[in-house]
Order: sequence, then structure tokens, then C-alpha cells
Amino acid sequence: MLPVHRGQFDSDLNAQNKRVMAYKTSELKKQALAAIENHRLFFVEDVVSYLPCHKATFYEHFPDGSDNLKEIHEALQKNRIEVKSSMRSKWYNSDAPALQLALYKIICSPEERRSLSMQHTEHSGKIDFDRELIIKSAD
Repeated sequence: MLPVHRGQFDSDLNAQNKRVMAYKTSELKKQALAAIENHRLFFVEDVVSYLPCHKATFYEHFPDGSDNLKEIHEALQKNRIEVKSSMRSKWYNSDAPALQLALYKIICSPEERRSLSMQHTEHSGKIDFDRELIIKSAD
């Protein structure tokens, strides 16, 4: 194995850092938010497929808990809410019994849901965890 000189190590490290920063976070965020809006995306995985970077690169620029990732999640959540609201509205106005029943199951009380159910099982009882531990010495 050849020895590594300090200068060579520094240049390798600089090259590695340049690869990580090949994309600007602000540009990736702008592209991500545009993709979410234009394609009505719901999941981060879908967003990454519309970006010019690999998934690992995406998470280097948008680590968990970062404000930028939270903004992307908020845009995805906005799409989910709009689509769910639209679907429920269509179900409400539909004459299809299956869609009306699906909507009813979403909005009904637990008691009403039980009465609709073809199968209902109640469970009750007590679990006793009293155990005795006996340790014998190996004399």
C-alpha cells in the first residue's frame, strides 16, 4: 500500500465535498416544490424521482427535521388534503352505494360503525402477570 500524503488527502476530501455540493439546496427545493404542485405528488419518494439528484443526495440537502424538508412535507400534505376533500365531495354527490357507504364509514360514530359491521367481536378480561422467579445457585 502506498503512503497517502497530506496534500493528496486534502484534495480527495475537497473533491468529495464538491460532489456533495454539486446541487444547490435552494434550487433543489424550488424544483421539488414545483414538481409537487405540477404533478400533485403525495410522497417524498415521488418528489425525488422528479429531481436531477439521487435519493441519498436529496437527504443530504434535506435532512430529517430541517425547515426545508418540513416545507416539502407541508406541500405534500396540502395535496393530500385537497384530494381527500375532493374525493369525499364526489362520494357525497355520487349515486353509487359503495361510495356512499365508504363516506358514511368515514364520518359515522363508533356505535354506527359497529351496527354497520357484519362481524363484531367484543373482548374483555384480565391478564394476570404475577410470576415468581426462583434462582438456584450452582453449588
